[in-house]
Amino acid sequence: MDAALDYEIRLDVISEGYDRETEWFQPRIGIIPPRDGGDPLAVLTMTRARLWGSDIFTAIQQFRSEDLGASWQGPVVHETLDRRVLADGSEVCPCDLTPAWHAASGRLLMTGHTAAYHGGERGGLIVDNSHPRDIVYSASDPEGRRWTEWRTLEPPDRDRFFWTSAGCAQRVDLPDGDILLPVSLMARDAVGENFWEACFATTVLRCGFDGETLTCLEQGNEMSVPEPRGLYEPSLTRRHGRYYLTLRNDLRGYVTVSDDGLHFAEPIPWRFDDGEELGSYNTQQHWVTHSDGLFLTYTRRGLDNDHVIRHRAPLLIAQVDPERLVVLRATERVLVPDRGAQLGNFGVADASSAESWVVTSEGMHGDAQEPMNLELSEARGADNRVWLARMIWGRPNELVAW
Repeated sequence: MDAALDYEIRLDVISEGYDRETEWFQPRIGIIPPRDGGDPLAVLTMTRARLWGSDIFTAIQQFRSEDLGASWQGPVVHETLDRRVLADGSEVCPCDLTPAWHAASGRLLMTGHTAAYHGGERGGLIVDNSHPRDIVYSASDPEGRRWTEWRTLEPPDRDRFFWTSAGCAQRVDLPDGDILLPVSLMARDAVGENFWEACFATTVLRCGFDGETLTCLEQGNEMSVPEPRGLYEPSLTRRHGRYYLTLRNDLRGYVTVSDDGLHFAEPIPWRFDDGEELGSYNTQQHWVTHSDGLFLTYTRRGLDNDHVIRHRAPLLIAQVDPERLVVLRATERVLVPDRGAQLGNFGVADASSAESWVVTSEGMHGDAQEPMNLELSEARGADNRVWLARMIWGRPNELVAW
């Protein structure tokens, strides 16, 4: 087991305030490596979500920082990352996108999924199998200022991958430029009239990317559980030759491990090292990976947080025993405090060998009892802040390589 790794947490606010009609949602940061001895460039992508419903997304917008997050410029709306109107009047939007540097092409590559909406000003999410859900991607120019028109990945089997997603996922890029992309999938028949009633499976795809087109080359084994909505929103990391995958489930989070990044052992529930279940459920978890220690970021029950939707605040971090696949309870720390709003949609980036970043936003949808009552979140102190939590390492992270 790794020795406990010491680090400092510093919390900054990138943005705060909102118009009570929309909110910043699903922030993610991609890092463009430094050139000529300068600082790396941080590219923050987010969407404006409409507050009258759930998961009602609009075009991806972008902020930039050239001084390691001390200041941010933006937002800039990217029409290439906006909704498209289909022939039947419905609309399709790219969402849940995560940008990460792809060294072989010299581009930020963003991956996520599409969401289909009924047409009209207040068209809600389409949840049946009348429209597919696709893995979506877009690449930046080398400076991270412009993005290509969003495209969709051709899946290995259209019917099996009828509803498929790389949303909110951390991927691993291999030395030869190939990409290990964890995705969730649901067959057309399983989606049926309402995908909420079926179970996702998760798999890892090995993909090629030539700077323009993402192609599927190989598929790993599929994993699921017979619990509500199965296993989905996976995140992958690699450390010391092993691959670790964390998975969302409606009842509890799961974890599994692999030697090749494609074929994984049977997932097991996340637990603390004393045997108690972690208590993270129905939201994503992500990895913070250091050469001297592996960490999980998550939310969970049991922190006087019953008022928060799905107990999605505070946002936590703890070190993981990579052999036993358990969370070390004594190392658990708060990254972002509970201000009455959910924090469960977040992203992780390695800013440098000295700093790892976690970025999240306060979701303003009321509380667990009255999700549409914005005043409840506001009364507890939330203001749609976009938080940047920095882990400042006492020892350099040798895994970060540009």
